[in-house]
Amino acid sequence: MMRLALLAALVATPALAQPAQVQNVPDFGDFLVVDGQTVWMTNRGRVEHWRRTGLVAAVKMARPCGAMAILDGGVWVADCRDGTINRIDTRTATITQTVTTGIADKSGELNVVAGAGSIWVASAADGEVARVDPKTGTIIARIKAAKGTSYLAFGLGALWAVSAPTSTLQRIDPASNTVVATTPLGAQPGFLAAGEGAVWVQEQGDGTLARIDPGNNTVSGRVKVGANLKYGDIDTGAGKVWLRTTDDQEYAVIDAKSLAIIARVGKPVGSGALRFTKRGVWTSAHDVKSLSWWPKPALGAAAN
Repeated sequence: MMRLALLAALVATPALAQPAQVQNVPDFGDFLVVDGQTVWMTNRGRVEHWRRTGLVAAVKMARPCGAMAILDGGVWVADCRDGTINRIDTRTATITQTVTTGIADKSGELNVVAGAGSIWVASAADGEVARVDPKTGTIIARIKAAKGTSYLAFGLGALWAVSAPTSTLQRIDPASNTVVATTPLGAQPGFLAAGEGAVWVQEQGDGTLARIDPGNNTVSGRVKVGANLKYGDIDTGAGKVWLRTTDDQEYAVIDAKSLAIIARVGKPVGSGALRFTKRGVWTSAHDVKSLSWWPKPALGAAAN
């Protein structure tokens, strides 16, 4: 299957898609989280709320960083300067809670995620994940993890954590707050997603997307997407993996079962984020200062 997937990746050609609706975003708009038909975006010194028709609100923060999570009417976002995670009320666009957790990677390559009734963030560079009660703002547990753990995803009954320095994926059991399995990965693993029956990890240094079977915690397939996959983003939905890339195209679409690349959408616009919805795909591109909405006709586009 791996050889077939690699062959499919090589023969796939760019797919045609309906043009995106593009909005200008001053400064450095980056990470995204979906809130209904809108998105929240990290930017320099603030977190912004955007609709497809423009900016709705901006919330000042010292240095918002990393991917965000939404839980019970609150956007949870890390602050890399202050070493905190912060809850923004989605109705009032105000910070209602601040929890000092520590931040593992202050460059901003990290995720705040929600799952099992908690908020999770990689909190120390030597290998630690903090679990926070969103109601009380208390730290429930500090979980020992591999050195350099910073990328997280929650799904399929577990918290999944990637350490780039050790090239591993760790499975953390939310019942015991311990690492219960470790999977070796390729070069420079980065952002990941749990969905469509598997865990998906960008092997940034190899330019591959790895599929991990949550039943046995082993790599069940890989697909070569480009020379590298550095500094992009990833999401799942509709039987596909949605991969924001820096090179070759704005994003690629991979079939979750066959691992075939079924679409390469847009021109390369540098690094940024991506989030899938049933109505379309949001992408950001901080190098060209844009936020794009790709409507539904772009989702199922097949390679020519």
